[in-house]
Amino acid sequence: MPPAIQHPAARRTTVFAPRLQALLDDHLGKDLVRLEPDTIGIAGAELSDRILAARKATETERPTFKPLHGRSIPKSEASAGIRTIGQDIRAALTHPIPEWTDLSGPWPLTGHMFLRDMVLRDDPYRLRILMSRKLEIDPKLTWTTITVGAALPGRPAPGPHLTHTANLFAEAEGYHDRRYAMGMYRRLAAPVCFTISALVANALWLGSPFDEGVPNRNLLHEALRLLPPSWNLLRNRSPEYPAVDGRIGPGDDVLMLLLLTHRDPALWDAPDEFRPGRWDTLDPDNTPGYMPFGHVSERCWGRHMVMPLAELLLEHVRRTGLVVAPGQRTAEVPLLGLLGVKKIHVGPKSKVRHARD
Repeated sequence: MPPAIQHPAARRTTVFAPRLQALLDDHLGKDLVRLEPDTIGIAGAELSDRILAARKATETERPTFKPLHGRSIPKSEASAGIRTIGQDIRAALTHPIPEWTDLSGPWPLTGHMFLRDMVLRDDPYRLRILMSRKLEIDPKLTWTTITVGAALPGRPAPGPHLTHTANLFAEAEGYHDRRYAMGMYRRLAAPVCFTISALVANALWLGSPFDEGVPNRNLLHEALRLLPPSWNLLRNRSPEYPAVDGRIGPGDDVLMLLLLTHRDPALWDAPDEFRPGRWDTLDPDNTPGYMPFGHVSERCWGRHMVMPLAELLLEHVRRTGLVVAPGQRTAEVPLLGLLGVKKIHVGPKSKVRHARD
């Protein structure tokens, strides 16, 4: 009997940043660990659920809508902002990706640039530059870019030639309001482009080439399990937490370790393996320990924008026959706020066979 052919993805190695790898090596399968003298890590699904249900996240704990330039963002404004970027995404989804669109190249950068142009269309350069991946690494550069952009003369006139999100800037009066509007533009639009491009890149790295019958939805949920966009959720010290578990002190911050929860052998069969078929029977909104978009009590509002665009993008990649270069055997996952492979080579089989790490 001939030996079974090994799937190409099985020959790939995901190289986590040392701190992430240490978490996996030292704490996988534990429900609670002390990470620092004043920080508790939580990885158990049941304990995570109780901690996150104990109270709502404060404004400084919300990932997207923390105070901006010292100004609080009330939930009503945050909700309005989500509706605004949602309008732009729905508009983008009405136009299918042209068959001739070539998404070959280094990912997630290629996907990010395509999404920027797809969703933000012809918005002014001073706004589109806020989508630069370099700004994700250097917050000071982000602040400088926004400050300069808000001070430049000749702001665009509001109207249908701009996205709804760009019109927030065009309608702002005065320097401080323009600066705030630019900050909101980045807060609303950048996470969409960053998250979707990283999610599709992660799915490609973990499982391509894919079996034809596997739904894109399953591929993406399995990628979200193994490489959740946020590998942790922070909750600052609060009196509710020692009441939930006596091992948590009154001065302890609490860090939910989704990277570990999503790989807990008590929750998942073959937890380290990319098995999209498991989602044939699992409900991503009601699976214990599965929280790529946060806890059920306050899920990320953007998930309804991320998934349709990610499915659209992944479908185009599959339809046009793009794969991860067979010669690439390793990909790094750096310690950043958004968890994902740093760079993978994607293209037609005939053109990527010689690409290396």
